Amino acid sequence: MPHLKRWAQRQPDKPAAIFPDLGEAGVITFGALDALADAAARWLIAAGFAPGEGIALLLENEPAFLVMTYGAKRAGLMVTPLSIHLRPPEVAHVLTDSGARLLVYSPALSTLAEALPPDPPRIAVPEAMAALAATGDEPLPPRPIGREFLYSSGTTGLPKGIRRPLIPWEKRHEPEFDMSWKRLYGFGEDTVYLSPAPLYHAAPNRYVQRTIDGGGTAVITRRFDAAQCLGLIERYRITHSQWVPTMFVRLLALPEEVRRAHDLSSHRCAIHAAAPCPVPVKRAMIDWWGPILWEYYAGSEGIGTTVIDSETWLRKPGSVGRPAYGRVHILDDAGNPLPPGEVGRIWFEGGAPFAYHNDPAKTAEAYNDRGWATLHDLGWLDEEGFLYLSDRRADLIISGGVNVYPAEVEAVLARHPAVAEVAVVGAPDPEFGERPVALVVPAAGLSPDAAELQAYAAAHLAGPKRPVRILFVSELPRSEAGKLLRRVLKERLRAGL
Repeated sequence: MPHLKRWAQRQPDKPAAIFPDLGEAGVITFGALDALADAAARWLIAAGFAPGEGIALLLENEPAFLVMTYGAKRAGLMVTPLSIHLRPPEVAHVLTDSGARLLVYSPALSTLAEALPPDPPRIAVPEAMAALAATGDEPLPPRPIGREFLYSSGTTGLPKGIRRPLIPWEKRHEPEFDMSWKRLYGFGEDTVYLSPAPLYHAAPNRYVQRTIDGGGTAVITRRFDAAQCLGLIERYRITHSQWVPTMFVRLLALPEEVRRAHDLSSHRCAIHAAAPCPVPVKRAMIDWWGPILWEYYAGSEGIGTTVIDSETWLRKPGSVGRPAYGRVHILDDAGNPLPPGEVGRIWFEGGAPFAYHNDPAKTAEAYNDRGWATLHDLGWLDEEGFLYLSDRRADLIISGGVNVYPAEVEAVLARHPAVAEVAVVGAPDPEFGERPVALVVPAAGLSPDAAELQAYAAAHLAGPKRPVRILFVSELPRSEAGKLLRRVLKERLRAGL
């Protein structure tokens, strides 16, 4: 991409990305990344790839992920990152649906790669990187700029693809996204960004590239480790970072001596999203790190974004903010506007258009007759226009004709000091249709009693909203993006696990 090339010319020896788990081999400078991206583009063009075709990446967090991403986009190709936690049928679905012509995979993931159908052809990272060394140094032909062809996390079914058009060659110098995020969070040439999440997920993928394209350095861990992240903030003088609420829970669970052992003074912006953050957890993080937390609500579809800073959140606890652009509307099932305080479906007006790849019916379901788009989440607005999330429509529990929003029940139970994490799902009931069941991860070192938690819920919730059972678990199933997998919990409940 032109932004990377500009920085490679100005600061070739500055690290563009650091993968601390890989030691010296995990440091890639702007000059090296730019040269390897050019080589990858030449390799793909020589292999006959035409603009608009695509490759897929089944890679761990490693330098090759960035090399192949930047290279494929320079060749005018679509890049589909694949979750390394998907099952073979899910990976096969994405490969088929995206039309990827090549799969590049990490040797550590060879078992998964070999379990896939033979088409498309695949190549391991060492062989791919060796091929780049033989590509010469001829200039690249002018081609449109490729893009990520991202797939949703599939929390309610098979992953759904969101494909956007290529960027014309003559617009290659223009920013790919609205630049308000850069001003809002203070990203710049001095940014050192910590990404403790998988690069195949949309948010870390985009923010790592935004950091590099802005001349900053991205520090990328292989996987999340709470104590390691604190050490990295001190070691690399991290200025910006991105998290999901589960990471906050694990950071807060660290012993006090570990939490206080590191100098975090360089850290000035901690962004979080992906899932609703329990109010007690976020308040504890602000108490610890200071008012540097920024929360946003958005989706891979790109239809809209809301944002809230720490100071505003302390005044509006639980809110995910107001729109960064466009407008938010809350409508009932008939499409009628709802007044402040009433829960309905969240619709964005004024966002960028999108379509689910190969699924016109699902695309049509995402739009209404006004052209507004939805992620099918439920929420409500207060009198000042601040958005509060409730749940996804698919997660709504209807018990005896009463709507029970799991997030409301979870918010109550999460306030109990013995609860680290909680999820509420609907279990089949012959009389009421469904009844809420709570699955609780106890706080470290504590052993709460189910009757105690049920009494606590009874003191704060109306009858139909009170969990009929409270089950204790060691952890909750989540996607690598931090989203709770309620369908997995429901399957386990039905199976009697």
